[in-house]
Amino acid sequence: QVQLVESGGGLVQAGGSLRLSCAASGRIFGINNMGWYRQAPGKQRELVADVTRGGSTNYADSVKGRFTISRDNAKNTVYLQMNSLKPEDTGVYYCKATIATDIQREYWGQGIQVTVSS
Repeated sequence: QVQLVESGGGLVQAGGSLRLSCAASGRIFGINNMGWYRQAPGKQRELVADVTRGGSTNYADSVKGRFTISRDNAKNTVYLQMNSLKPEDTGVYYCKATIATDIQREYWGQGIQVTVSS
């Protein structure tokens, strides 16, 4: 059973920082892309950032220059460093990873709340 466990969310004031972590565990053959998505109530889930196994990154325009995604392949963990947080960053953040066990499929974490107060 593969599981993604997120940590590091919470409540922070505008301008503050949070660091999210997502660790994959289970019978894992390999992990390709890992990324972070977020969803606010009444809105579609959107890509925040993702990173390939080799370290190439992509960011949503709204977070570029403020957020940094990274991964530690030895730990099967992806991170999202969030700086200069804004109230519009508020939402549930989901970790996603493409993982091969006996087959390859996308796995999602259960989500973690990030709330930025003005």
